[in-house]
Amino acid sequence: MAELLKDVFDRKFIKSLAADLKESYPRFDKTVFIKAVFTKDWPEKALKQRMRHISENMQCCLPSDYKKAISLLKRVSDNYSELQHLIFPDFIELCGIDDLSTSIDAMAYFTEKSSSEFPIRFFIIKYEKQMLTQMKKWAKSKNEHRRRLASEGCRPRLPWAIALPKYKNDPSAILPILESLKEDESEYVRRSVANNLNDISKDNPNVVIEIAKKWKGISPETDKLVKHGCRTLLKQGEPKIIKLFGFREPKDIEVKKFKVTKEIKMGEEIEFAFTLNTNKKKLGLLRIEYIIEFVRQNNKTGKKVFKISEGHYAENERMITKKHSFRPISTRKYYVGQHSVSIVVNGIVLSTKKFIIKNK
Repeated sequence: MAELLKDVFDRKFIKSLAADLKESYPRFDKTVFIKAVFTKDWPEKALKQRMRHISENMQCCLPSDYKKAISLLKRVSDNYSELQHLIFPDFIELCGIDDLSTSIDAMAYFTEKSSSEFPIRFFIIKYEKQMLTQMKKWAKSKNEHRRRLASEGCRPRLPWAIALPKYKNDPSAILPILESLKEDESEYVRRSVANNLNDISKDNPNVVIEIAKKWKGISPETDKLVKHGCRTLLKQGEPKIIKLFGFREPKDIEVKKFKVTKEIKMGEEIEFAFTLNTNKKKLGLLRIEYIIEFVRQNNKTGKKVFKISEGHYAENERMITKKHSFRPISTRKYYVGQHSVSIVVNGIVLSTKKFIIKNK
């Protein structure tokens, strides 16, 4: 069985952390800390719940003076990285909201080994003007992790984090940060800019359409950024974005020999096949996707777009086969009933077939 992400915070980690904290702060009580962490409900706690539980218990065992606690944690944090290191930025989120200067310095320090993208959002909400100034400074930093924090931290819809409602409503305040990072030498930073654009597109599509028009063509790297930032608009078949990336309206293309598994049991997979045909010499540049329309609770439906392929097709006919699993997953629950699968070419639905999911 694959190891769960939350299991990076295991007994070995907690003991190591306790030993490091004791070495840095002799008054730290390892026994009390370890016992406090491993409560009866520890096994059921999710990743971020474990992070917060660890932070709360560090707070109880470290100096009450926030500046002193951060100074100790900086020394200890150098022994950790990636997911395990996230407990240190979480401590800022838990304890640091009333000490802006100490927290800004700590976020910059900790972000270099994991990310301070989660705590920074609370500071943006409380100290927007100061944090916008700080993020613009970080955007010019020599350190790519700090430059990334400038973009990632102000994403309106960052996953696993609180949203930034003001920037969901009007992202204009953060656009200068993205503008300054659009040609960053680091793909790590550029990808964050793309993700920020994609967040913005969900609430303000016209803003991203205009940015895409302005940025596209600057360089191959920026073109890649723009396309990744427009991925939701591409899935939605937004005509201006479809056209911007060279995909024409598929008036000459037909879906033929479209066959779908008519009926499956819950947990099985459907298989579908179809042929794309054109009366021209070649199919040309195509973005080929399919949409599954799912049955939801209370007779409601929902849909999701899945990409099949994208590229130049020199032939005038192409046969495609695909499978889609209905095995239960943590992010989606399936229900019995009539579903459908649609073939989408360059943002346009060309054909739809229905199928049934039954109980086992």
